[in-house]
Amino acid sequence: MPEPRKRQSRSARGESAGKNGTSGAAANGPTPGNGTATLAEIARQAGVSAPTVSKVLNGRAHVAPATRDRVEELLRDHGYRRRRGPARRRPSGLLELVFHELISLWATEIIRGAENVARQEGLTLVLSESAGRREMGLSWVDGVLTRDPAGVILIMSDLTAEQSALLVSRDVPFVVMDPAGNPADDVPSIGTTNWQGGYTATRHLLDLGHRRIGVICGPEGVLCSRARIDGYRAALETGGVTCDDTLVRHGTFQHGAGYAIGKELLSLPDPPTALFAGNDVQAMGVYQAAKELGRRIPEDLSVVGFDDLPISAWMGPPLTTVRQPLTDMAEAAARLVLDLGRGHEPAMRRVELATSLVVRDSTAPPAR
Repeated sequence: MPEPRKRQSRSARGESAGKNGTSGAAANGPTPGNGTATLAEIARQAGVSAPTVSKVLNGRAHVAPATRDRVEELLRDHGYRRRRGPARRRPSGLLELVFHELISLWATEIIRGAENVARQEGLTLVLSESAGRREMGLSWVDGVLTRDPAGVILIMSDLTAEQSALLVSRDVPFVVMDPAGNPADDVPSIGTTNWQGGYTATRHLLDLGHRRIGVICGPEGVLCSRARIDGYRAALETGGVTCDDTLVRHGTFQHGAGYAIGKELLSLPDPPTALFAGNDVQAMGVYQAAKELGRRIPEDLSVVGFDDLPISAWMGPPLTTVRQPLTDMAEAAARLVLDLGRGHEPAMRRVELATSLVVRDSTAPPAR
Protein backbone atom coordinates (compact mmCIF):
# COMPACT_ATOMS: atom_id res chain seq x y z
CA MET A 1 0.00 0.00 0.00
CA PRO A 2 2.69 2.61 0.73
CA GLU A 3 4.18 2.30 -2.77
CA PRO A 4 0.91 3.11 -4.60
CA ARG A 5 0.44 6.15 -2.34
CA LYS A 6 3.95 7.29 -3.20
CA ARG A 7 3.22 7.03 -6.94
CA GLN A 8 -0.03 8.95 -6.50
CA SER A 9 1.81 11.75 -4.70
CA ARG A 10 4.33 12.02 -7.53
CA SER A 11 1.50 12.17 -10.06
CA ALA A 12 -0.22 14.99 -8.19
CA ARG A 13 3.01 16.95 -8.06
CA GLY A 14 3.81 16.12 -11.66
CA GLU A 15 0.56 17.74 -12.80
CA SER A 16 1.87 21.10 -11.67
CA ALA A 17 5.63 21.06 -11.50
CA GLY A 18 7.41 18.14 -13.13
CA LYS A 19 11.18 18.18 -13.33
CA ASN A 20 11.17 18.87 -17.05
CA GLY A 21 8.49 21.57 -16.86
CA THR A 22 5.70 19.36 -18.26
CA SER A 23 2.55 18.14 -16.57
CA GLY A 24 0.99 14.72 -16.35
CA ALA A 25 -2.56 15.99 -16.81
CA ALA A 26 -1.66 18.59 -19.41
CA ALA A 27 1.47 17.40 -21.17
CA ASN A 28 0.65 19.36 -24.30
CA GLY A 29 -0.38 22.51 -22.51
CA PRO A 30 1.12 24.17 -19.42
CA THR A 31 4.59 24.99 -18.28
CA PRO A 32 4.64 25.52 -14.51
CA GLY A 33 6.16 28.66 -13.08
CA ASN A 34 7.54 28.60 -9.56
CA GLY A 35 5.88 25.28 -8.68
CA THR A 36 4.40 26.65 -5.49
CA ALA A 37 0.99 25.08 -6.01
CA THR A 38 -0.22 21.73 -7.29
CA LEU A 39 -3.31 21.42 -9.45
CA ALA A 40 -5.12 20.07 -6.41
CA GLU A 41 -4.28 23.22 -4.45
CA ILE A 42 -5.38 25.46 -7.32
CA ALA A 43 -8.60 23.45 -7.59
CA ARG A 44 -9.21 23.95 -3.87
CA GLN A 45 -8.66 27.70 -4.14
CA ALA A 46 -10.97 27.89 -7.16
CA GLY A 47 -13.61 25.73 -5.51
CA VAL A 48 -13.58 23.17 -8.33
CA SER A 49 -12.23 19.68 -8.94
CA ALA A 50 -8.70 18.92 -10.14
CA PRO A 51 -10.07 17.47 -13.44
CA THR A 52 -11.76 20.83 -14.08
CA VAL A 53 -8.43 22.60 -13.65
CA SER A 54 -6.88 20.08 -16.03
CA LYS A 55 -9.62 20.82 -18.59
CA VAL A 56 -8.81 24.52 -18.42
CA LEU A 57 -5.09 23.84 -18.82
CA ASN A 58 -5.73 21.64 -21.86
CA GLY A 59 -8.21 24.06 -23.45
CA ARG A 60 -11.07 21.56 -23.29
CA ALA A 61 -14.77 22.34 -23.49
CA HIS A 62 -17.56 22.01 -20.92
CA VAL A 63 -16.22 24.50 -18.38
CA ALA A 64 -18.42 27.44 -17.44
CA PRO A 65 -16.94 30.81 -18.52
CA ALA A 66 -16.87 32.19 -14.96
CA THR A 67 -15.15 29.05 -13.69
CA ARG A 68 -12.64 29.15 -16.54
CA ASP A 69 -11.82 32.78 -15.78
CA ARG A 70 -11.33 32.02 -12.06
CA VAL A 71 -9.03 29.06 -12.76
CA GLU A 72 -7.08 30.97 -15.42
CA GLU A 73 -6.46 33.80 -12.96
CA LEU A 74 -5.13 31.41 -10.32
CA LEU A 75 -2.91 29.68 -12.88
CA ARG A 76 -1.43 33.03 -13.84
CA ASP A 77 -0.96 33.98 -10.19
CA HIS A 78 1.03 30.79 -9.64
CA GLY A 79 3.17 31.33 -12.73
CA TYR A 80 1.72 28.67 -15.01
CA ARG A 81 2.31 29.25 -18.72
CA ARG A 82 0.92 27.32 -21.67
CA ARG A 83 3.57 25.93 -23.90
CA ARG A 84 3.08 27.26 -27.42
CA GLY A 85 5.33 26.31 -30.27
CA PRO A 86 6.06 22.98 -31.93
CA ALA A 87 2.54 21.55 -31.66
CA ARG A 88 0.92 24.68 -33.09
CA ARG A 89 3.70 25.48 -35.54
CA ARG A 90 2.61 22.48 -37.62
CA PRO A 91 -1.18 22.57 -37.78
CA SER A 92 -3.05 20.35 -40.20
CA GLY A 93 -3.26 21.54 -43.79
CA LEU A 94 -6.91 22.55 -43.41
CA LEU A 95 -8.70 25.87 -43.70
CA GLU A 96 -12.14 25.59 -42.11
CA LEU A 97 -15.13 27.56 -43.40
CA VAL A 98 -18.23 27.49 -41.18
CA PHE A 99 -21.66 28.61 -42.41
CA HIS A 100 -24.83 28.94 -40.36
CA GLU A 101 -26.64 27.77 -43.52
CA LEU A 102 -24.99 26.30 -46.60
CA ILE A 103 -27.90 26.54 -49.02
CA SER A 104 -27.65 29.59 -51.27
CA LEU A 105 -25.76 31.09 -54.20
CA TRP A 106 -24.41 33.60 -51.70
CA ALA A 107 -22.38 30.83 -50.06
CA THR A 108 -20.90 29.83 -53.42
CA GLU A 109 -19.24 33.23 -53.84
CA ILE A 110 -17.71 33.01 -50.36
CA ILE A 111 -16.43 29.49 -50.97
CA ARG A 112 -14.83 30.69 -54.21
CA GLY A 113 -12.88 33.41 -52.39
CA ALA A 114 -11.69 31.13 -49.59
CA GLU A 115 -10.73 28.43 -52.08
CA ASN A 116 -8.60 30.92 -54.04
CA VAL A 117 -6.45 31.52 -50.95
CA ALA A 118 -6.45 27.87 -49.84
CA ARG A 119 -5.17 26.80 -53.27
CA GLN A 120 -2.39 29.38 -53.20
CA GLU A 121 -1.35 28.27 -49.71
CA GLY A 122 -1.51 24.55 -50.43
CA LEU A 123 -4.39 24.04 -47.97
CA THR A 124 -7.55 21.97 -48.17
CA LEU A 125 -10.82 23.83 -47.63
CA VAL A 126 -13.21 22.17 -45.18
CA LEU A 127 -16.89 23.23 -45.09
CA SER A 128 -19.33 22.82 -42.24
CA GLU A 129 -22.61 24.39 -41.16
CA SER A 130 -24.48 24.92 -37.90
CA ALA A 131 -27.89 23.95 -39.32
CA GLY A 132 -29.26 27.49 -39.07
CA ARG A 133 -27.96 28.21 -35.56
CA ARG A 134 -26.08 31.48 -35.16
CA GLU A 135 -23.99 30.08 -32.29
CA MET A 136 -21.87 26.98 -32.62
CA GLY A 137 -22.19 24.11 -30.14
CA LEU A 138 -19.38 22.95 -27.90
CA SER A 139 -19.19 19.67 -29.80
CA TRP A 140 -18.19 21.71 -32.86
CA VAL A 141 -15.33 23.28 -30.88
CA ASP A 142 -14.15 19.84 -29.79
CA GLY A 143 -14.12 18.81 -33.45
CA VAL A 144 -12.10 21.87 -34.44
CA LEU A 145 -9.54 21.19 -31.73
CA THR A 146 -9.22 17.63 -32.98
CA ARG A 147 -8.80 18.71 -36.63
CA ASP A 148 -6.35 21.47 -35.60
CA PRO A 149 -6.89 23.60 -38.73
CA ALA A 150 -4.58 26.37 -39.86
CA GLY A 151 -7.51 28.73 -39.33
CA VAL A 152 -11.28 28.96 -38.95
CA ILE A 153 -13.58 31.44 -40.77
CA LEU A 154 -17.09 31.72 -39.36
CA ILE A 155 -19.74 33.12 -41.73
CA MET A 156 -22.63 34.98 -40.10
CA SER A 157 -22.04 32.96 -36.95
CA ASP A 158 -20.99 33.91 -33.45
CA LEU A 159 -18.82 32.31 -30.81
CA THR A 160 -19.56 32.41 -27.12
CA ALA A 161 -16.91 33.74 -24.76
CA GLU A 162 -16.11 30.17 -23.71
CA GLN A 163 -15.71 28.98 -27.31
CA SER A 164 -13.44 31.89 -28.15
CA ALA A 165 -11.36 31.16 -25.05
CA LEU A 166 -11.02 27.51 -26.06
CA LEU A 167 -9.75 28.35 -29.53
CA VAL A 168 -7.39 31.01 -28.18
CA SER A 169 -6.07 28.64 -25.52
CA ARG A 170 -5.12 26.12 -28.22
CA ASP A 171 -3.75 28.73 -30.65
CA VAL A 172 -6.42 28.08 -33.29
CA PRO A 173 -6.82 31.42 -35.12
CA PHE A 174 -10.33 32.44 -36.18
CA VAL A 175 -12.02 35.27 -38.04
CA VAL A 176 -15.72 36.13 -38.25
CA MET A 177 -16.95 37.19 -41.69
CA ASP A 178 -20.19 39.19 -41.94
CA PRO A 179 -20.80 38.74 -38.18
CA ALA A 180 -24.35 38.06 -37.03
CA GLY A 181 -23.89 40.18 -33.91
CA ASN A 182 -21.49 42.89 -32.83
CA PRO A 183 -18.19 41.06 -32.24
CA ALA A 184 -16.01 41.83 -29.24
CA ASP A 185 -13.17 44.27 -29.83
CA ASP A 186 -10.56 41.49 -29.81
CA VAL A 187 -12.44 39.28 -32.31
CA PRO A 188 -11.07 39.73 -35.86
CA SER A 189 -13.87 40.33 -38.38
CA ILE A 190 -14.39 41.11 -42.05
CA GLY A 191 -17.59 42.85 -43.10
CA THR A 192 -19.00 45.26 -45.63
CA THR A 193 -20.55 48.73 -45.49
CA ASN A 194 -24.12 47.52 -44.98
CA TRP A 195 -25.43 50.87 -43.73
CA GLN A 196 -24.03 52.66 -46.77
CA GLY A 197 -25.47 49.98 -49.03
CA GLY A 198 -28.95 50.41 -47.56
CA TYR A 199 -28.66 54.18 -47.84
CA THR A 200 -27.44 54.06 -51.46
CA ALA A 201 -30.19 51.67 -52.60
CA THR A 202 -32.93 53.81 -51.05
CA ARG A 203 -31.38 57.05 -52.29
CA HIS A 204 -31.43 55.65 -55.83
CA LEU A 205 -35.16 54.92 -55.58
CA LEU A 206 -35.86 58.36 -54.10
CA ASP A 207 -33.93 60.02 -56.92
CA LEU A 208 -36.16 58.19 -59.41
CA GLY A 209 -39.18 59.77 -57.74
CA HIS A 210 -40.42 56.92 -55.52
CA ARG A 211 -41.96 57.83 -52.16
CA ARG A 212 -43.69 54.55 -51.20
CA ILE A 213 -40.60 52.39 -50.75
CA GLY A 214 -40.84 49.07 -48.93
CA VAL A 215 -37.96 47.10 -47.51
CA ILE A 216 -37.60 43.38 -46.87
CA CYS A 217 -34.58 42.38 -44.85
CA GLY A 218 -33.19 39.43 -42.95
CA PRO A 219 -33.70 38.44 -39.30
CA GLU A 220 -34.12 41.41 -37.01
CA GLY A 221 -31.31 40.37 -34.68
CA VAL A 222 -28.67 40.03 -37.42
CA LEU A 223 -26.19 42.90 -37.62
CA CYS A 224 -26.22 43.33 -41.41
CA SER A 225 -30.04 43.42 -41.45
CA ARG A 226 -30.16 46.16 -38.85
CA ALA A 227 -27.47 48.17 -40.63
CA ARG A 228 -29.20 47.98 -44.03
CA ILE A 229 -32.53 49.07 -42.57
CA ASP A 230 -30.83 51.89 -40.65
CA GLY A 231 -29.37 53.07 -43.96
CA TYR A 232 -32.81 52.84 -45.56
CA ARG A 233 -34.36 54.93 -42.78
CA ALA A 234 -31.57 57.51 -42.97
CA ALA A 235 -32.07 57.91 -46.72
CA LEU A 236 -35.81 58.46 -46.27
CA GLU A 237 -35.16 61.03 -43.55
CA THR A 238 -32.62 62.99 -45.58
CA GLY A 239 -35.00 62.81 -48.55
CA GLY A 240 -37.81 64.33 -46.52
CA VAL A 241 -39.94 61.17 -46.60
CA THR A 242 -41.58 59.86 -43.43
CA CYS A 243 -40.84 56.18 -42.86
CA ASP A 244 -44.00 54.06 -42.92
CA ASP A 245 -43.30 51.15 -40.57
CA THR A 246 -45.93 49.01 -42.31
CA LEU A 247 -43.53 48.88 -45.25
CA VAL A 248 -40.61 47.57 -43.13
CA ARG A 249 -40.53 43.76 -42.91
CA HIS A 250 -38.11 41.12 -41.63
CA GLY A 251 -37.71 37.54 -42.80
CA THR A 252 -35.06 35.04 -43.71
CA PHE A 253 -32.57 35.74 -46.47
CA GLN A 254 -34.32 33.16 -48.65
CA HIS A 255 -36.46 33.15 -51.79
CA GLY A 256 -39.56 32.13 -49.84
CA ALA A 257 -39.39 35.19 -47.60
CA GLY A 258 -39.04 37.54 -50.58
CA TYR A 259 -42.03 35.88 -52.24
CA ALA A 260 -44.33 35.79 -49.19
CA ILE A 261 -43.50 39.26 -47.83
CA GLY A 262 -43.41 40.76 -51.31
CA LYS A 263 -46.92 39.45 -51.92
CA GLU A 264 -48.11 40.91 -48.60
CA LEU A 265 -46.68 44.35 -49.36
CA LEU A 266 -47.99 44.44 -52.92
CA SER A 267 -51.46 43.47 -51.67
CA LEU A 268 -51.74 46.46 -49.31
CA PRO A 269 -54.47 49.02 -50.06
CA ASP A 270 -51.69 51.53 -50.77
CA PRO A 271 -48.85 49.30 -52.00
CA PRO A 272 -45.25 50.44 -52.44
CA THR A 273 -44.07 51.48 -55.87
CA ALA A 274 -40.57 50.21 -55.08
CA LEU A 275 -39.07 47.45 -52.94
CA PHE A 276 -35.56 47.16 -51.53
CA ALA A 277 -34.86 43.48 -50.89
CA GLY A 278 -32.33 42.36 -48.30
CA ASN A 279 -30.46 40.24 -50.84
CA ASP A 280 -30.70 39.08 -54.43
CA VAL A 281 -32.29 35.77 -53.45
CA GLN A 282 -35.14 37.62 -51.72
CA ALA A 283 -35.44 39.82 -54.82
CA MET A 284 -36.05 36.69 -56.91
CA GLY A 285 -38.98 35.92 -54.62
CA VAL A 286 -40.28 39.47 -55.09
CA TYR A 287 -40.11 38.97 -58.88
CA GLN A 288 -42.27 35.86 -58.54
CA ALA A 289 -44.81 37.64 -56.30
CA ALA A 290 -45.02 40.59 -58.68
CA LYS A 291 -45.60 38.29 -61.66
CA GLU A 292 -48.41 36.43 -59.89
CA LEU A 293 -50.09 39.73 -59.00
CA GLY A 294 -49.76 41.09 -62.53
CA ARG A 295 -47.19 43.78 -61.63
CA ARG A 296 -44.60 44.54 -64.27
CA ILE A 297 -40.99 45.28 -63.30
CA PRO A 298 -39.99 48.10 -63.56
CA GLU A 299 -43.14 49.71 -65.05
CA ASP A 300 -45.33 49.00 -61.99
CA LEU A 301 -42.69 48.12 -59.41
CA SER A 302 -39.00 48.94 -59.04
CA VAL A 303 -36.85 46.37 -57.25
CA VAL A 304 -33.35 46.68 -55.77
CA GLY A 305 -31.44 43.72 -54.34
CA PHE A 306 -28.25 43.32 -52.33
CA ASP A 307 -25.13 41.18 -53.04
CA ASP A 308 -24.80 41.32 -56.85
CA LEU A 309 -24.71 37.56 -57.30
CA PRO A 310 -23.79 36.52 -60.86
CA ILE A 311 -27.37 35.41 -61.52
CA SER A 312 -28.72 38.94 -60.85
CA ALA A 313 -27.51 40.07 -64.29
CA TRP A 314 -29.54 37.25 -65.90
CA MET A 315 -32.84 37.86 -64.17
CA GLY A 316 -35.74 39.20 -66.23
CA PRO A 317 -35.27 42.11 -66.14
CA PRO A 318 -31.64 42.29 -64.93
CA LEU A 319 -31.62 43.30 -61.28
CA THR A 320 -30.42 46.63 -59.92
CA THR A 321 -28.53 45.69 -56.78
CA VAL A 322 -25.99 46.74 -54.18
CA ARG A 323 -22.74 44.91 -54.77
CA GLN A 324 -20.95 43.59 -51.72
CA PRO A 325 -17.65 41.98 -52.73
CA LEU A 326 -18.30 38.51 -51.28
CA THR A 327 -15.34 36.83 -52.97
CA ASP A 328 -12.99 39.63 -51.91
CA MET A 329 -14.36 39.48 -48.36
CA ALA A 330 -13.70 35.74 -48.16
CA GLU A 331 -10.19 36.17 -49.55
CA ALA A 332 -9.49 38.92 -47.02
CA ALA A 333 -10.82 36.74 -44.18
CA ALA A 334 -8.69 33.79 -45.27
CA ARG A 335 -5.51 35.86 -45.52
CA LEU A 336 -6.23 37.49 -42.15
CA VAL A 337 -6.74 34.19 -40.34
CA LEU A 338 -3.59 32.70 -41.85
CA ASP A 339 -1.58 35.79 -40.90
CA LEU A 340 -2.86 35.46 -37.34
CA GLY A 341 -1.77 31.82 -37.31
CA ARG A 342 1.72 32.91 -38.32
CA GLY A 343 1.89 35.36 -35.45
CA HIS A 344 1.41 38.50 -37.53
CA GLU A 345 -0.74 41.04 -35.70
CA PRO A 346 -2.98 42.90 -38.20
CA ALA A 347 -3.07 46.67 -38.32
CA MET A 348 -6.85 46.47 -37.87
CA ARG A 349 -8.93 43.64 -36.43
CA ARG A 350 -12.20 44.93 -37.87
CA VAL A 351 -12.31 45.57 -41.62
CA GLU A 352 -15.23 46.68 -43.78
CA LEU A 353 -15.04 46.50 -47.58
CA ALA A 354 -17.00 49.02 -49.64
CA THR A 355 -20.36 48.37 -51.30
CA SER A 356 -21.44 49.95 -54.59
CA LEU A 357 -24.70 50.32 -56.52
CA VAL A 358 -25.04 48.42 -59.81
CA VAL A 359 -27.89 49.93 -61.82
CA ARG A 360 -29.64 47.61 -64.29
CA ASP A 361 -33.18 47.41 -65.67
CA SER A 362 -35.32 46.62 -62.59
CA THR A 363 -35.66 50.25 -61.49
CA ALA A 364 -37.41 53.17 -63.19
CA PRO A 365 -39.47 56.23 -62.21
CA PRO A 366 -42.88 55.36 -60.74
CA ALA A 367 -45.88 55.18 -63.07
CA ARG A 368 -47.83 58.41 -63.21
